Amino acid sequence: MNEMTNEEIWEAMLSGKEYYASHPALIRGLEITREKLWEFNNARPSDNERMRAIIHDLLGAHGDRFHFNQPFRCDYGCNIYIGENFFANFNLTILDEAEVRMGDNVFIGPNVSIYTACHPLEAIPRNELIEWAEPVTIGNNVWIGGSSTILPGVTIGDNVVVGAGSVVTKDIPSDVVVAGNPARIIKHIDNTPRS
Repeated sequence: MNEMTNEEIWEAMLSGKEYYASHPALIRGLEITREKLWEFNNARPSDNERMRAIIHDLLGAHGDRFHFNQPFRCDYGCNIYIGENFFANFNLTILDEAEVRMGDNVFIGPNVSIYTACHPLEAIPRNELIEWAEPVTIGNNVWIGGSSTILPGVTIGDNVVVGAGSVVTKDIPSDVVVAGNPARIIKHIDNTPRS
């Protein structure tokens, strides 16, 4: 696997196949992203134009209205896609070895982590830095409470509230409140438009 070309290792990572996380092309990609994040996280908080330009350069795609409080951390950035009216509070961490797609009106509390990277349970391949990745999808009108963790492969529906401190280990349907570790449905939400 370490003999893969730069294009082959990137394609393997994005397609959910096993790959060596130590491949030089991936290490270089991480370094480039960390340079951009250093610029973003060390920008003056009043320099909104500069911070917005860095995020624009970093992400795969975004809506017109978005805001990231400093600090923000991710692995590659280009695999993150956010919709319109996105807000992330302090200390959002996204490990985007696979795609992370979020819809419109997604609000993220402080200290939230979204992971796509997976590691073998067996020690030998794990120590060889073999990984694979599973995408995360978050729908429209989702509020993720502070200190929550979204695990690889999870899809969260529309109009969902994730309670603070939750660990989301499996798919969540639309129109519910979930909380706990592992997160479970604690309430259904009536999102019928009011007349």
